[in-house]
Amino acid sequence: MSEGMGLALVAYLIWGLSPLYWKQLDDVAAGDVIAFRIVATFLVLLGVHVLRRTRRRILADRVSRRAAAFSAIAGLLLASNWLIYVWAVSSERILESSLGYFINPLVSVVLGVLILGERLRKVQWAAVAMASAGVVVLTIDVGTLPWVALTLAGTFGVYGLLRKMSSMGSLDGLSLEMSVLLPLALTVVAIRAAGGDGSVGVSVPYRDLLLLGTGIFTAVPLLLFASAARRIDLSLVGILQYIAPTLQFLVGVWIYDESWSGGQVVGYCIIWLALIVLAIDGIASGRRLDVAGEASAGDQVEGIVINDLSG
Repeated sequence: MSEGMGLALVAYLIWGLSPLYWKQLDDVAAGDVIAFRIVATFLVLLGVHVLRRTRRRILADRVSRRAAAFSAIAGLLLASNWLIYVWAVSSERILESSLGYFINPLVSVVLGVLILGERLRKVQWAAVAMASAGVVVLTIDVGTLPWVALTLAGTFGVYGLLRKMSSMGSLDGLSLEMSVLLPLALTVVAIRAAGGDGSVGVSVPYRDLLLLGTGIFTAVPLLLFASAARRIDLSLVGILQYIAPTLQFLVGVWIYDESWSGGQVVGYCIIWLALIVLAIDGIASGRRLDVAGEASAGDQVEGIVINDLSG
């Protein structure tokens, strides 16, 4: 196993098993968890920048109003995604949340067409149509739209679009997003504490450590994945990204006994089949790009893909 593959697998393992971590905080309001997560993640990323001596780069970027506004929108989308995910885990909706991250690559494909003017191949259109059919089956079976899954896929899909349109790298981009959200998060923590509803130092001794640990739990897999993405093929990244929602799904079924049957089984299987089609097409496309790239030696492209900021 290559070093890049190992780093990616560790990152996806952490993301895939993340419901086990968030379940330990299910007695804490989801809003409080996210506020502490933002603060703790900011501190961890600040520490990384101090060690790398790159803090000035972030401070310089914050001077730009455009960069700050862009990061504020991206940060709010990311925080919304985190909030819904943590709430879903604590509300015994892990299966539906995992579905959101299965659908996310398809949402990204659609956004690429609608916003960036990208053109889809027939196979990609077929995958989108199949996934849409799967969502329809789930909706009919449950009696309502799977809004948790669709909201998670939508918020992160748009977040991914904004990150693609940004010229900032993954570490710098996330750092700026957290710095923009920091005042709001600190305000939430302060107001909750002043009203006697704070979550730190109350009833459960180890809860403080869990809340502070959200920063490490967020930043570490991101940094591992960013490093892995530089070392392995993008087509392989596209396949590996399904490890996280698959593990989340298994955690929901095997550990927390969330039920799925009837129409749910059919709907999930249709969506998984669509993802298999999309993945196979992605591998084939990646191989064609590799062959074409051999004719243009000397061009150097750095690409970091982040598709799992949720767990």
